[in-house]
Amino acid sequence: MDLRQLEYFVRVAELGSFTKAAVALDVAQPALSRQVRLLEVELRQTLLTRNGRGAAPTEAGKLLLEHGRGILHQVERAREELGRVRGALAGRVAIGLPPSVAKVMAVPLIREFRQRMPEATLSISEGLSFGMHESLANGRLDIALLYNASASPDIELTPLLEEPLFLVQRQGDKPRTAHKPRAIPLREVAKLPLVIPSRPNAIRMLVETEMANLGCRPQVALEIDGIAAILDLVEDGAGSAILSRNAVATSARPHAFAMRAIGAPSLRSKLVIAMSSQRPATLTQKAMLQLIQQMAHKLLASG
Repeated sequence: MDLRQLEYFVRVAELGSFTKAAVALDVAQPALSRQVRLLEVELRQTLLTRNGRGAAPTEAGKLLLEHGRGILHQVERAREELGRVRGALAGRVAIGLPPSVAKVMAVPLIREFRQRMPEATLSISEGLSFGMHESLANGRLDIALLYNASASPDIELTPLLEEPLFLVQRQGDKPRTAHKPRAIPLREVAKLPLVIPSRPNAIRMLVETEMANLGCRPQVALEIDGIAAILDLVEDGAGSAILSRNAVATSARPHAFAMRAIGAPSLRSKLVIAMSSQRPATLTQKAMLQLIQQMAHKLLASG
């Protein structure tokens, strides 16, 4: 059995599409289809049912998918073990970070990764939690940091840290007082026009849920995805925002904004480490996991 054919089949079965698998594997779709077909001929089994919506594994395909994941994992482990003979971890790790976290962590993380695991390769991509959750499930990411993620059978979640969220306003709109402004009740925040991401953004869902518990709802002035764009609009007077301290501190003009604590209740965004429960972690991925935990608490917890 050709390992390349097995990898192609597993990716098509996981993504449910030859087109998506070809993009993920960076291979031409006709070549991908041909290799999967050769595998079916060799095994004398129809492994995938092709239809207008994509491809789904047959009963034989489901059985091979289960074995195939394990086989490919063992091959990766063998490569790592051979790397350890040379005295270093090898292999590739793909991680996903939310934009606000990437600004703080990406460069120090890459620097430390290269120092600790020079034989391994690292891929970092930025994305929203919803999209990264899907990328974990289909194998494009090995590890992702997600905000306020919900448990699911295919994803394992490990709590990392909690970040308080603040009401962010432009400096000219902050309360005129010589003292530190008191925390603003969440019910009062509901009366303010907000520049907020669209659903299913983690902060948006958290704000709506907590306000609904109080019997109110956010006054949405503008829906826009992207921290930089949100802060530009806040500075322009379009409304207020609800963001973490790190999101503001790493912006282009942090001194243009005033942050005010939110209370009754406070809003805390939970950052978790997510990994696929369908694929056992390799040694390199486990080492990367430990590195992320160490650096996140060092770089983010103070915020």
